[in-house]
Amino acid sequence: MTPTAKILLLGSGELGREFTISAKRLGCHVVACDSYAGAPAMQMADEQEVFPMLDGDALRAAVEKHRPDLIVPEIEAIRTEVLAEIEAEGTIVVPSARAAAMTMNRDAIRELAADTLGLHTSRFRFAESFEEVAAAAAHTGFPCIIKPVMSSSGKGQSTVEDAVGLRAAWDYAVANMRGDRARVIVEAFVRFDYEITLLTLRTREGVLFCPPIGHRQALGDYRESWQPAPMPAKVLADAQDMARKVVDDLGGYGIFGVEFFVAGEEVIFSELSPRPHDTGMVTLISQDLTQFDLHVRAILGLSIPEITLRGPAGASAVILADRPSEDFAITGLADALALGGGGKRVDVRIFGKPVTRINRRMGVALASGETPDEARRLATDAAERVTIAYRD
Repeated sequence: MTPTAKILLLGSGELGREFTISAKRLGCHVVACDSYAGAPAMQMADEQEVFPMLDGDALRAAVEKHRPDLIVPEIEAIRTEVLAEIEAEGTIVVPSARAAAMTMNRDAIRELAADTLGLHTSRFRFAESFEEVAAAAAHTGFPCIIKPVMSSSGKGQSTVEDAVGLRAAWDYAVANMRGDRARVIVEAFVRFDYEITLLTLRTREGVLFCPPIGHRQALGDYRESWQPAPMPAKVLADAQDMARKVVDDLGGYGIFGVEFFVAGEEVIFSELSPRPHDTGMVTLISQDLTQFDLHVRAILGLSIPEITLRGPAGASAVILADRPSEDFAITGLADALALGGGGKRVDVRIFGKPVTRINRRMGVALASGETPDEARRLATDAAERVTIAYRD
């Protein structure tokens, strides 16, 4: 059988795993790449390659070996200048090499949003030394947020209340950055009412939006999400207008996770990922086509008539490890799944990560409900029933 497309997947975590499942259902051949063997997506893929994504020579070697039709980044930290060269030579990068480069670094995407497109953002400045951090904080005021321009899952992010905390925040950001440059963004703390992810799908037929996703974070990382997030129609329309502007500028096809803060009727652009979003795990239970299905269909040029919710509301809640281990078991699945019934759906996805770390996401519980609050309670209850039994 000739595959629908051969895909080189750069990054093979839990998002890559679900993407691979969706791609395989449509006949794609997936080569999953990551810095370690046995990563979640590798367990579902046709082939795998192990190398650091920031190793440009290794990246080019993988492309030359497999000659993919599509290169699909799943993480930010990739040698994007090599991606640009490969794209110029004729291989499609999803959504584009420019989008991957712009969003790998918070400075580039923030400058695009604020300076080029004129989107409403918080006050911010960039800094490459402690002295510059202090000057930036004087501009933004306190409290402020300090985080690396390139990181993942909230690593390196701090909220700083006064000048005394700046040194520790700078050191923490540098210690937890990805990539090879010490640069942070310092931004004013936004006193928002809630925050949303607006999954924005760019297709050959136009731009589509998933219903907004609300989410809660802790330590800069996603802990639970729900869909739809209740919000006024005008506020949602403003967010959609801003999201459309930025994805059209970035170009290409696929799903974009666009994050916003909402304060009253004010919509503030926060960040963007040109790929499926962690808060979008809720779509595994809330939508007829998950964010991963939508991403695959868009990059393959397949028609997507509409995006439909499966019920009134859905929610997700993460299952976290609390210490490092290489020998463990996942328990409690039966108790979690027993919460379903009576018109309520409960599901659990275990990511298959080979080792645990403190606060590492090992799985996610999913639930439906008549309201977002009901779905959240059910998902959280299910997640709490799944435990990690450490053997070492």
